[in-house]
Amino acid sequence: MTNIILCGGNGTRLWPISRKLMPKQFIKLFDGQSLFQMTVKRNSAFCRSQFIVSNEDQYFLAIDQIEEINDGRAYNIRHTAFLLEPVGRNTAPAIALACFAIDAEQVVLVTPSDHLIKDQAAYEKVIKRAAKLAEAGHMVTFGIQPDSPNTGYGYIEANGEDVVAFHEKPDAQTARSYLESGRFFWNSGMFCFKAGVYLEELQTHAPEIFEASKKAYERAKLNGMIRIGLDEMESIPEESIDYAVMEKSRNVKVVPADIGWNDVGSFDALDEEYPKDSDGNTATEKLIAINSRNNLIVGHERTIATIEVEDLYIVDTPDALLVGKKGTSQKIKEVVARLKKQESELPNIHLTVHRPWGTYTVLENSDRYKIKKIMVKPGKRLSLQKHYHRNEHWIVVSGTALVRVGDDERIVRANESTYIPMGELHRLENPGKIPLILIEAQVGEYTGEDDIVRIDDDFDRC
Repeated sequence: MTNIILCGGNGTRLWPISRKLMPKQFIKLFDGQSLFQMTVKRNSAFCRSQFIVSNEDQYFLAIDQIEEINDGRAYNIRHTAFLLEPVGRNTAPAIALACFAIDAEQVVLVTPSDHLIKDQAAYEKVIKRAAKLAEAGHMVTFGIQPDSPNTGYGYIEANGEDVVAFHEKPDAQTARSYLESGRFFWNSGMFCFKAGVYLEELQTHAPEIFEASKKAYERAKLNGMIRIGLDEMESIPEESIDYAVMEKSRNVKVVPADIGWNDVGSFDALDEEYPKDSDGNTATEKLIAINSRNNLIVGHERTIATIEVEDLYIVDTPDALLVGKKGTSQKIKEVVARLKKQESELPNIHLTVHRPWGTYTVLENSDRYKIKKIMVKPGKRLSLQKHYHRNEHWIVVSGTALVRVGDDERIVRANESTYIPMGELHRLENPGKIPLILIEAQVGEYTGEDDIVRIDDDFDRC
């Protein structure tokens, strides 16, 4: 069985900890592990390979996080394939593109990369049942046993393992009736079927998506991963697998799943998973709570003090602070929308940004200058590039840098520096065995990240 892991999505409802370039699936929310890493580990118990669908930025995050957990002994992952989408077109095309690359008779387990599942034993049982149904040619979805009349999920109405109907997110009264009937499940967004069966059903029920996805796959670039072209991707109609296939097919089964599932789609959902102190606040050494109860505290760098407050979520990051009433997580999207309207970078990046060669952290950003801390991994190098609007000064803090400026190439060591004039071709490389740390001071009329002209790049970025 192959695990298709869908890495799309920005996790807007978990802003400010979740950003476009570091979405929630890659944030280490639980015991130093990300939801993506937990997904890979969980499914490695019964999947011999994994097929990860992501965009370019998430590709490098995924590679790094797989390397962290996969030492060649702990996880039975024989093969990892990547398909990179230049833009997202929802789950129906993403799954189709992956299935075109997989043998038609192969059973695939399709999972989001950002769900929490706590009961591994129960999970393995439902996966085995789903695989058996998939081998028989059925399309299988997983229905989560509801424990509350939640209005944030779609529902599956079932008669045993037969799907009667899919239902949109209900109002509170309807959700209560669903819960009382005992015939409804939350729609988990996980699926199991043969790759060929899915493509046949897609061709039958959404032929325009099938044909456009097939054309995009046939024109894809193959260079260690599958890269879909922008024009081809944008020509595919945007649709979810539920709307495109599952709600129309007569070949759908549902496997009830009481597996300790949480989609961690909001701070209210995250609050359910974090340990509490005696007053119901998040248990953390960084909190000083005086007559404060039932508060979610997310923040690990600064001490947070609360006085006479309750039922709040307080989310602290180095460049943004969010305070809200519990139960209002859905409105965080409105905050993100306002920030985008202001052309703020806060919805997109943290102060620390991950790149395929390492990371950079913005220490100060002001008019006409910006100061960064840069970390380059051993053996990695940045692109050969130039800038039109800024000069740069590099000061090595630790490690060894191989620096090219114009036609000149030299070694720069700790406590040494170099200067890159505006418009000059340059490149930074770490030829050593330990991380390279340096301070970069940018000076110029414009210091935005889009003032980079790449001439050559090891990671095929534009």
